[in-house]
Amino acid sequence: MQQSKPYLPKHKIRIVTAASLFDGHDAAINIMRRIIQSTGVEVIHLGHDRSVDEVVNTAIQEDVNAIAMTSYQGGHMEYFKYMYDLLQERGAGHIKIFGGGGGVILPEEIKELMAYGITRIYAPDDGRTMGLQGMINDLVQQCDVPIGDNLKAEVVDLNVHTPKTIARWISAAENFPEIMTDALQELRAKIKDCDTPVLGITGTGGAGKSSLVDELVRRFLMDFPEKNLAIISVDPSKRKTGGALLGDRIRMNAINTPRVYMRSLATRQSNLALSKYVSAAVDITKGAGFDLIILETSGIGQSDTEIIDHSDVSLYVMTPEFGAATQLEKIDMLDFADLVAINKFDKRGALDALRDVKKQYVRNHQLWEIADSDLPVFGTIASQFNDPGMNRLYGAVITAIVEKTKAKLQSHFESTDESSEKILVIPPARTRYLSEIAENIRAYDALVDQQCGYAQTLYGIYKAIEGILETPVSLNTQGLSWTDSNVSEDQKKLVAGLERSFTTLKMNLDPHHWQRIMEWGDLKQRYRAQDYVFEVRGKQISIPTHSKSLSKTAIPKIALPKYQAWGDLLRWMLQENIPGQFPYTAGLYPFKRTAEDPARMFAGEGGPERTNHRFHYLSRDTEAKRLSTAFDSVTLYGNDPDHRPDIYGKIGNAGVSICCLDDAKKLYSGFDLTDPKTSVSMTINGPAPIILAYFMNAAIDQNCEKYIREHGLEEEVQKTIEGLYKGKDQLRPTYKGELPLGNDGLGLMLLGVTGDQVLPAAVYQKIKVSTLTQVRGTVQADILKEDQAQNTCIFSTEFALRLMGDVQAYFIDHGIRNFYSVSISGYHIAEAGANPITQLAFTLSNGFTYVEYYLSRGMDINDFGPNLSFFFSNGIDPEYAVIGRVARKIWAKAMKQKYGANERAQMLKYHVQTSGRSLHAQEIDFNDIRTTLQALYAIYDNCNSLHTNAYDEAITTPTEDSVRRAMAIQLIINKEFGLTKNENPIQGAFIIEELTDLVEDAVLLEFDRLSERGGVLGAMETMYQRSKIQEESMHYEMLKHTGEYPIVGVNTFLSRKGSPTLLPSEVIRATEQEKQFQITTLKELHGLHAESLDASLVQLKKTAIDHSNMFEALMEVSKFCSLGQITHALFSVGGQYRRNM
Repeated sequence: MQQSKPYLPKHKIRIVTAASLFDGHDAAINIMRRIIQSTGVEVIHLGHDRSVDEVVNTAIQEDVNAIAMTSYQGGHMEYFKYMYDLLQERGAGHIKIFGGGGGVILPEEIKELMAYGITRIYAPDDGRTMGLQGMINDLVQQCDVPIGDNLKAEVVDLNVHTPKTIARWISAAENFPEIMTDALQELRAKIKDCDTPVLGITGTGGAGKSSLVDELVRRFLMDFPEKNLAIISVDPSKRKTGGALLGDRIRMNAINTPRVYMRSLATRQSNLALSKYVSAAVDITKGAGFDLIILETSGIGQSDTEIIDHSDVSLYVMTPEFGAATQLEKIDMLDFADLVAINKFDKRGALDALRDVKKQYVRNHQLWEIADSDLPVFGTIASQFNDPGMNRLYGAVITAIVEKTKAKLQSHFESTDESSEKILVIPPARTRYLSEIAENIRAYDALVDQQCGYAQTLYGIYKAIEGILETPVSLNTQGLSWTDSNVSEDQKKLVAGLERSFTTLKMNLDPHHWQRIMEWGDLKQRYRAQDYVFEVRGKQISIPTHSKSLSKTAIPKIALPKYQAWGDLLRWMLQENIPGQFPYTAGLYPFKRTAEDPARMFAGEGGPERTNHRFHYLSRDTEAKRLSTAFDSVTLYGNDPDHRPDIYGKIGNAGVSICCLDDAKKLYSGFDLTDPKTSVSMTINGPAPIILAYFMNAAIDQNCEKYIREHGLEEEVQKTIEGLYKGKDQLRPTYKGELPLGNDGLGLMLLGVTGDQVLPAAVYQKIKVSTLTQVRGTVQADILKEDQAQNTCIFSTEFALRLMGDVQAYFIDHGIRNFYSVSISGYHIAEAGANPITQLAFTLSNGFTYVEYYLSRGMDINDFGPNLSFFFSNGIDPEYAVIGRVARKIWAKAMKQKYGANERAQMLKYHVQTSGRSLHAQEIDFNDIRTTLQALYAIYDNCNSLHTNAYDEAITTPTEDSVRRAMAIQLIINKEFGLTKNENPIQGAFIIEELTDLVEDAVLLEFDRLSERGGVLGAMETMYQRSKIQEESMHYEMLKHTGEYPIVGVNTFLSRKGSPTLLPSEVIRATEQEKQFQITTLKELHGLHAESLDASLVQLKKTAIDHSNMFEALMEVSKFCSLGQITHALFSVGGQYRRNM
């Protein structure tokens, strides 16, 4: 397909771009907004997870031509219709709506939405026929109409409550200044005595001005609950295309309130920090009656002084990285700024920068006699929640405004004299941890090479001696021994010299390595015997070493190498080894567990009852219940179900809706959560600690229920529950519908109450202690992924890590050894387009970041190491054949050699999910073939658990039949496929060994690159991971587009119909009844605990402020608070995640 040329717009076009609410898939909209910009459009980009209200408010305030959205997370019908309705309701029906969502939005749904009034929804087939630029050309051409050429509003219509009118006035002044001359004259006459202060903020590019503005706005809104403010933000236009990225809104969390009006302007001229229409915009907002106007310039170079012509008080924002102190003499703004903020004060050299800037400020302003502490120069970390430096800066800004303008701003905001200090996740002295790990592993490998060289030479001498003596030579601790009864004197003389050489050389060989060479014959015998016998905790365990095929061939479970030479043998033992032995390359355990396949039963749709039905259906004939739970996007983002359409549409879609403890009890009812054969995996991310608290309490209450039944306390407990509900308007929660086959009702007796309300405190405490030591499973809570691919983060990174650290500390304190406190995910990295090496390197580096953080909190590596687990995606690239073995090998070497961890902590446990990226919406039946090959990779590589994707996930939530088919893939491999009778089938293959070395080397090189950028967190700040993932994603898409990378049924071997995108035969969506039932459950919960809720949430916030263990508090508050209540309480003390471009 020939690439279209960009369309040339006739008018200035402005478009808002974003991903929909609770949707973290922002790679597509990022690509789209870049192409839209390069087509000459001014783009206001909001990033991911944006509500309809936020998008519509932005569109109206920015007076845009159109809104362009992506929606990949379901609920799109309600989302787009609600957007259309809200625009109509607010008098902005002229704003066009464009959207896309891959194969998620079905063709009939596209027709329905476009019939409703949505301008265009693009489908994958449109991309194939039109190309990316062709789609954007179509979008831009439909938006190419003038804005502001027909102004009808009068000056009297301008006020803070008419954002549409303010916006249109600014558009008219910007686009058609000639028709605005009279109106602006009238306006300026009206405001000539206006004393609304203007705060001008300028500074260097990348200094964090937008985050700093957001923090000033947040404090202003809290400080002055009755006042309103306007923000005018300027960004540079691109000279080549005329387009512009107006990106300040993406960083702002505080502005979505009726009390704030924000307008983004493009300079529309090169090399200037301000637009020539700024003065008109400022005058218009003054005319509207705002109490404060903030004017923020674009960051160009060191920034010029133009801002002072438009502001009453000016603030200059810079970073500590300005170079030598003499550079400060060249910055004009230091002559004129009323205040200076050195933002990003956590950077190296910040204190020196503060000293130098203060000295320069004193020289420039001739303030020789003023105390250093009184100088208006502040160190700030705007990205850090409730930063003391930001508090001081805010107080100084308000004081300066009042002093210079006599504005009526009587501040009550309290600040301290503390300076900004970064809450460090990784101590500065430890930021090289990844390079240190790489160095340790390389040193180990070099030592192995050296030792193997010695061993190989010793073997040569040994064989020479054996050849001379013509008799077997045995090995012992000292070296070699043989009987010399038939040895001649000549032979003895020859051998004596060789023996001396042997003894001398053997001194260089590690005694442990010599021991292993000596014992190799015994080890082989143990695996050749009928049973492999070993002891665990004093108990003798016997495992058959062979299985019989239909042909009655004895198939060894573990096949050992046939090496003779000691060097080859030693290298194999030190770099490969048998399963269950360091470095665990072949697997963690000597043999696989016979009663537990790695298969996971995956479910997540509708309400908890429907998913519970699916779990019981999938696990009906299996002894081990390994439940893998997907949550809907409302839950993933820590919110409660609601009638608001953009939330309502997502309840129970693409995952299960869980908003409280009773939902968790129903979800896992009928499964004994403390049975050793039951394990539960929860893919949840941001709100993981809250969902984990629900799960733990559900397990505790299950065991309370068992205790009640065992002691015949049912009637007594029932009376207690009736007493608790007596006089209340609320009904007890119930399990909706009939119980599925296999569900005995365990977990449902205590719906609406908790065990501590019906049992004596001592009994409950004993049950709780016992339960916590028995639960098995994991929670995928990797909050380090948020600047790396799909964004499901809800808290600021530092706060989220602290929460996870509190979970781990709680696990250690309560002896929780069988549940993984975190599953560190690489799946999202691969799904966003990373290649297998990048996925592995980023995931392992995230894991080591947890290690360093937990160590910095004083935890013992042997206490927390076994609680860490990993989660990888599996594609069909060659490197996926070894991704698990390389991960195990690197982790084991690092944990042993670098951190001195014990064997249990050296073992890397990992879950695999087959690739979602290789599920295609064309020829969906072929997807099962790809999934089968990926499952084979994972099973051969001895993954600890495996989830096989359903073939129809490319176009819909998987059906019951397709999920069963996906499970059958791995069951057939495990139970029918002959070679899986052997448990180390890929060991010894030349290509596997070569790939292992290549991938390991590539991962260690990536560790070095991350280390150069300050480790994982430092690299996240520069968006290194994100950029790399997007580059690799585009590389794959381009090869797929050109056909260089063949994909059967997609770009090659097409059907006679051209292999179009297929429609699902059955579309899985949450029903109206399920959604309403979830909202009713929530309403009843809130009503029942209305009196105690506030006090509980206040206590939770106090725990966070006091730096006590928050998970301890969550275990209590989760008993009667909903997910959304807890999330929003933590936002107020920990900070919300701030989106990045």
